[in-house]
Amino acid sequence: MANTVSFAVRRTAPLVHNARFFSSGAVDIDHYASGWNSKDMVTSSGKYQIKTFNKISPKGLEKFPSELYEVKAEEWDSNNAHAILLRSHKLQESEIDVSVRAIARCGAGTNNVPVARMTEIGIPVFNTPGANANAVKELVLCGLLLGSRKIVDGVNHMKDLGSKGLAKERVEKDKAMFGGQEIRGKTLAVIGLGHIGASTARDAAALGMDITGYDPGLSIESALKLPRDIQLCDSISSAIASADYVSLNIPYIKGEGGTHGIIGSDVLGQLKPNAVVLNFARGELVDSEGMKGFLDNGGKYISDFPDDLVWEHENAILLPHLGASTEEAEDAAAAMAAETIREYIETGAIRNSVNFPNTSLPSRSETVVRISVVNKNIPGVLAKITETFAKENLNITQQINQSRGDVAYNVLDIEATSGSIDLKELQKGLTMTDGVLSSRVVFGTPGVGYARNIEGEYWV
Repeated sequence: MANTVSFAVRRTAPLVHNARFFSSGAVDIDHYASGWNSKDMVTSSGKYQIKTFNKISPKGLEKFPSELYEVKAEEWDSNNAHAILLRSHKLQESEIDVSVRAIARCGAGTNNVPVARMTEIGIPVFNTPGANANAVKELVLCGLLLGSRKIVDGVNHMKDLGSKGLAKERVEKDKAMFGGQEIRGKTLAVIGLGHIGASTARDAAALGMDITGYDPGLSIESALKLPRDIQLCDSISSAIASADYVSLNIPYIKGEGGTHGIIGSDVLGQLKPNAVVLNFARGELVDSEGMKGFLDNGGKYISDFPDDLVWEHENAILLPHLGASTEEAEDAAAAMAAETIREYIETGAIRNSVNFPNTSLPSRSETVVRISVVNKNIPGVLAKITETFAKENLNITQQINQSRGDVAYNVLDIEATSGSIDLKELQKGLTMTDGVLSSRVVFGTPGVGYARNIEGEYWV
């Protein structure tokens, strides 16, 4: 006799709309204990398990309600985590349990997460764009001043004089050694006009600077934040032609056509001899050999990243990656990551993913079961998925199909009022469909209802 499932309304968490749970004895609950091979199943704890790496802001983690979530540190060795939150930890595939259905980086970059591999196995990776924008923007503005006035040199000189008891005697005489220039009336070229770049352009303009900018993928949201008098250019070369300062705010992309070493001798050679390059994006954007030649000829480099070739150059100031190192930025990034994970786990919606398509979902009625399916983006899979439901005489009341690169994401709401659903066999059939990577029943006991197809073997 087929297992059946019945439904009731539960209202425990703000993001869970019309959540449902299994009635006593209706379904073999062990089937839904995610993360274990079907030969070795255990029951769920009744809460979503969130594994964290690094020290994550407690204020951000408060976004996970304790009645639905357990948050554990990286020392936790149990293999039933449902999601991972991390900052700078370099995540290895061996640290990602079979039960993990989402990963979120508390920051904009995801180069410490094996994103390509996660796409292959059907796990969305999220980031927190804009959460640290203000913190980085403020440091860029600080970099403008560090590159204009010999502040660091002056501070070090005063320490040297102080150690000799000569500070008061020499201060007025020696200050002429540390002359500089004002930024007002100078030109800043902003390369990349996303959250940080647009904010930098706006505030630099408020300080009296002339702004040029370049971003081939400028969004409407960012464009609305730009200063009115900005001169938008069609290339990096044209943007930097008249620049006294250049702020790099572009992502680091490996491979052919990427941005590795994009700021090399060819670009740097087009700058004014005494121009200042500000790099608070990624160290790998700048070619070290090209930068050394630029510095040798009188240019300046202010960066938030290490560089083995120019670290002791007199015209370089390198900071220890302080861009997002503020309490406010860490709180905001952790909170955004937690909220993104909650939306995905509790409703199936996707936003701020670097490898999955954005998917907005309307509220579901009280008479539907929501099921999500992740599959390879190849012809014919969607038809097979819908055919699986048709064979069970189940009515799909709402269906969303989105794709991005090699992965496709489907969310289907199924009418559940016409009778019993053999949910166990339905999910197995879905998951083992050729091309499907995983499936999830988005309701019920927290942490259950997830299944994966791992090289032809069924894991639940």
